[in-house]
Parts: sequence; C-alpha cells; structure tokens
Amino acid sequence: MAKIDDQSIKTIMMLSADAVQKANSGHPGMPMGDAAMAYVLWQKFLRHNPKNPAWPNRDRFVLSAGHGSALLYSLLHLTGHNISMDDIKDFRQLGSKTPGHTEYEPECGIETTTGPLGQGFATGVGMAMAEKYLAGQFNKPGFKLVDHMIYGIVSDGDLMEGISSEAASLAGHLGLGGIVYLYSDNKISIEGSTDLTFTENVKKRFDAFKWHTIRVDGYDKVALVKSIKAAKAEKSRPSLILVRTHIGYGSPHKHDSAAAHGSPLGVEELKLTKKALGVPNRSFHVPSEVKKNMRKAVGEGRALESAWNALFKRYKRKYPRLAEQWDTVSNGKLPKGWDKGLPKFKPSDGKVATRSASGKFLNAVAGKLPHLIGGSADLAPSNNTEVKGAPFFTAKKAGRNIHFGVREHAMGAAINGMALSGMLIPYCGTFLIFTDYLRPASRLSALMGLHCIYVMTHDSIGLGEDGPTHQPIEHLASYRAMPNMTVIRPADANETIEAWKVAVKHRGGPVMLALSRQGLPTVDRSTHGLASGVKKGAYVLKDTVGKPDIILISSGSEVSLCLDAAEALSKRNVKARVVSMASMELFEAQPDQYKRSVLPPSVTKRMAVEAGVTFGWERYVGIEGKVMGIDTFGESAPAGDIYRHFGLTVENIVKEAAVLKRRR
Repeated sequence: MAKIDDQSIKTIMMLSADAVQKANSGHPGMPMGDAAMAYVLWQKFLRHNPKNPAWPNRDRFVLSAGHGSALLYSLLHLTGHNISMDDIKDFRQLGSKTPGHTEYEPECGIETTTGPLGQGFATGVGMAMAEKYLAGQFNKPGFKLVDHMIYGIVSDGDLMEGISSEAASLAGHLGLGGIVYLYSDNKISIEGSTDLTFTENVKKRFDAFKWHTIRVDGYDKVALVKSIKAAKAEKSRPSLILVRTHIGYGSPHKHDSAAAHGSPLGVEELKLTKKALGVPNRSFHVPSEVKKNMRKAVGEGRALESAWNALFKRYKRKYPRLAEQWDTVSNGKLPKGWDKGLPKFKPSDGKVATRSASGKFLNAVAGKLPHLIGGSADLAPSNNTEVKGAPFFTAKKAGRNIHFGVREHAMGAAINGMALSGMLIPYCGTFLIFTDYLRPASRLSALMGLHCIYVMTHDSIGLGEDGPTHQPIEHLASYRAMPNMTVIRPADANETIEAWKVAVKHRGGPVMLALSRQGLPTVDRSTHGLASGVKKGAYVLKDTVGKPDIILISSGSEVSLCLDAAEALSKRNVKARVVSMASMELFEAQPDQYKRSVLPPSVTKRMAVEAGVTFGWERYVGIEGKVMGIDTFGESAPAGDIYRHFGLTVENIVKEAAVLKRRR
C-alpha cells in the first residue's frame, strides 16, 4: 500500500491523542492501536456519503468500543463529515459534538450511542436484521434498493459482556452475513492483561456461534484488505475478524500498557510518540495530502448516492406502489387509514386481559403497517406478540415475527438497531419483571429518542402463583423515572387499543406498555369517560355531581377496583371522582389548565391505588393524600388472595377513603 496510507494512519492516531491530551481526559490507547484497521475499513470499503450521512443505503459503522470515540471523530472529520477541527479540539466539553463516548448523531454520521460495552455489538445485530427484512420487503430483480453492510470495531470488553454472547448467538442462528466486526485483540484491560479474566479461545467461541472467523495482524494493511474482502463475501454467516492490535501503538513507554487505556499520554510522552512516528510535533496537525486523500470519500459518496437515486427513480416507475410505501415509511409517516377498523370491546364481552387486547390490536393493524416488526423473548404465546399467519424471521427468510429466544438484553439492543434504520417500528415483549434484563438497552433507546415499543405483560402481583421472583413491584416506578421513556398502563381492553395507538404514533422516545395477565372488566363507556383520554395520560373516568369529596387515582388493573369503590362510597354520601392515570409522562406533557381540570387543586383529599411501590404517586396525592400500594416484594398464591393480602380490595379502598375524607 502507498506511503499516503501510512501518513493518513499516523494522522488519525495523533489527532485522536491530541484531542484526549487537550481535554486532559479520555482514552488514547484504543484509537492509536486501532487506527490502521479503521483506516483500511473506511478508506477501502465503507460506502458512505459525508455530505448526506442519512443516505438510506449507506454502510453502517458501529464503534462498539465507544470509549475510543476520538478515533471515530477523527475519521469523521478527515473524511468530510460534519465534525470540524474545532469540534475535535472541543472533545469532551459541555455541549460539544464530540462527547466522551459516542452518542447518536445522524447529522454527523454517528450511527448509534455506545459506551456501555457490548451494546454496540448487539445494536449492530439489530441493524443487520433491519437490512435483511427491508431487503426482503423492497428488493426486486435488478433493483437492490437495500444492500448495505454493518461494520464495527469491538473490544475485549465488548466480548466479555454477556449481551455480546446473546447477540452473537442470535446473529449466527439467523445467518446475518451482512455483519463484519473487527475485534481489536489488544490483550489489555483497565486492570492489566486480559489474562487476568479473559482466557477462552475467542475464535472457537465464535465458530461455535456459527460465525465466520479470520485472524489477521492489525498492522498488515494488505492482509486487512484481504480479510475484510473475504468477510464481505461471506453471505450466510456474520464475520468476526480477530485483529491482533497493540494498545497505545507507537508510544515509546505506554505501548501495550494499561496506562494507555483511560488517561492522556501526557505532554512529554505525546512529544516522544510523535518523534517515534516521524510526524511533526504540532497539535492537531493534518497534512494537506492526508486531507486530500481522505476527503476522496466526499466525491465517492456523492457518486454512490447518485447511482442509488437513479436506481430508485427507475424502481419508482416499475414498482410505484412499493416506492410509495418506501417514501411513506422512510419519512416516518403512517399510511392513511391505518387506525380504522380497530377492535372495540363491550362490557358484555366479559373480562379481557390487556395482554389479549394488545394482541388483537397488533393483528388488526399488521396488514396496514408492514414496517411494524417484532417478537418476544420466548414468550410470544403469553405476550400475544405474534402476527398470525405472518412468516418468522429465519436464516432463510426475514419475516416480521421474531423468535428472540431467552435473550432479553440482546432483544432490547436489537430493536434499537432496527429503529435506527429510520424505517421500522420495532417492538419486543417479555414479562415486566424481566425488564431488569434489558434495562441498559432500553435506557439507550430513551437516550437516543428511538421509536421502540416494549410490550411488557404480567405487570403486577396479578400473575399470582409464580410468586415474588416474577411479580414486578418497583418496575413501573423505575421506568417512570427514566427520562424520555413513556410508560402506559391501560385499565381495560379499550384503553389498551388507545395505548397502542399512542405508541405507534409517538415520536422522540420509546413507549412501554404494561399489560395484565388476568382478565379485567371492560369499562362501560356509555356512562364513563372515553378511552381516548389515554392520549392525555390521565382523564376523568367517573365523575360526581358537584365538587368531589375525594379523588381516586389509579392505573391498570386497580382502576376497576376504584370504580367499584366509588359506587360503594356514593352509598355513604361520599362523592368520589375516579381518574384513570394510564401514563404519568403523557399527563405531565399536557397544559396546566387540563391537568387542573382532572385534578382540581381545591380537592386535596386524594388517594392513589396501584399494585406497585408507592414511590412517585406523592406528586399527585399531595401532603393530605394517601397512596395504597406495595412496598415489599410479592407472594406466591392465587391472584385474588395476594390482592387481599396486600389490602388492595374494594372494601379496603372504601375504608381508607372514608378515613381520608374525615381527616382534617
């Protein structure tokens, strides 16, 4: 390879090290050690358009080892993306485009947020699933609209995290040949040699996961090119290229040292490193010939996108309906009439579990929303997440129903990757208790503002005999506390339909549906508030004549208890308004005038009832109010017995409400 390649690699190394040094904070070792393989990938293989980073058929690059963010920023700057030299100099500073770990910023070419190790690895698997599904939906002979690769750099730490094993197992099982990950095998962790904790044969491990594996030296550029070509040509298996690298490569005293991982090299060591590499001792120095070399990506990217646009123009003439569908979903729109003909439930239908109503909604809209795709972590029959009659996602065919297996964490990250396609609305399901296993991925979903839907069933002690290990207590409160996460816990089947409508239309963050296992009475909407009130988070379900004496506030399965309690209280001449608060987040987004109309400040006697921790409800009941909930773990018994054990009964609500009304 040419001399300019070596010069470009050294520029990437030192630009990254300079950024860390100026910030006096960061991780220089990984960018220095991985610059050669990153350069080969970006310069010789990565199909992207720096002037339009959102071009649909671009290759995706995921820096799973997000602590090496300076490497990605250097690559983005040098190839002409929207990262300036001033941005590089502003590394890790307040409000900069270049934070300490990579954060999703599509306008700059940053495909996903990484940093928590393993998340990028698993998110890339979801990206590959999206590519395979969209290709199956839109590609026609002679028209490969969707034909891109998922490239990534992963570290020892990524591969130690359990999520990477879950995701690797799923990717191998599904034969996701569009994945090529470069594993930076530098044999160093923060505490020292990886031999302290990480001694398995990684190649054999990934061979067992049904991956295509290759070993290569990280500084043999010709061999790197050959290896990536071979990996790209492998269509039936994901590829892991085990690249032997050296942390802090080029540093006289920190080469192969844990000291290079998370601290600046230091002024003197940086000077010595530049001398050893034969580059000028100047900060943020980019030779003109290097800039010219790497900015070729701009012209190449424009040509690639131009060719794709011409292809799409021809496609539009031959397949106008598919092209219209492409335009609709790629612009984040929903087809006209998608929400017509949805299920409606009557009190005479009897008790309906909200998980069951959820499944009915899903199957009612499936034909109109082909980009609604998902599945469960081996719980589809319980979660009701299967689209009946639709194919499953397999190695041979990318269907819309997904068997994620018992891999909740990878499932959460995978739907993040699907949502990042900008064209799919992915959902996933499990029991609410098992959100504990996918929480880091769901947090990144919220952080990135992704359109993901979490279908979480068995939402309370109402699941009964499975006991406290399966009964969520603190989970609703913890997800309500998560910024940018919208939690909706519907009270009956009709509220569930409305909750799903909100979830499908919602933008700017994920939605979590908390659904019941047990059947719930269907509220008579001819005498009570309309279920459409769910879109405002909380609404008056049952009102009084004149000013209420007390307001009962609840969500989910406990709302029906409050309705019955209100009837009983009326016989005691206690006027009780019942408020269904399906979503605190949606309610808080309403104008103050609306919130006061639902919860008038003049009515200070309020009681909240929910089969979960009482934490969080105090903002709605105030200092004169009361919260009936569960601040311990659950019990194993039939659901009715557990509700009685914890005092969540109509009789107890009536008793406590009467006491509250009398209190001065």
